[in-house]
Amino acid sequence: MKNYFFILVLGICVSCAETQMSPAMTAQKVVESFYSKDNSQLKKYTTSASYETFLSVQDMFESQNSSASNFKVLDESMDDKTAWVKFSTNFEDNPETFKLIQEDGMWKVTETDVREKSPF
Repeated sequence: MKNYFFILVLGICVSCAETQMSPAMTAQKVVESFYSKDNSQLKKYTTSASYETFLSVQDMFESQNSSASNFKVLDESMDDKTAWVKFSTNFEDNPETFKLIQEDGMWKVTETDVREKSPF
């Protein structure tokens, strides 16, 4: 009987736990949700300020199929609280860089400070 209870509790814990995505996976999610205009996903993986910024420029871009992004990580840097991801996509000619921070136990894309430079 104890084994059944243990298995039940373990199953509930595993099913309820959300796996934290890496900074690179989060950056890909943000890029693809931005271009496909999936704003619920965009909001989930960005800070409040970044989300508002993304929304303000989103209408300037045509909706794209997220599977066509060809997202490729070019460089990545991470410490305990901040991560940087440099990547390329089919949507832009030049590589882009996102700054990510830990918020609510998740990596989220945030805005770069005025004089802040990426490590790349």
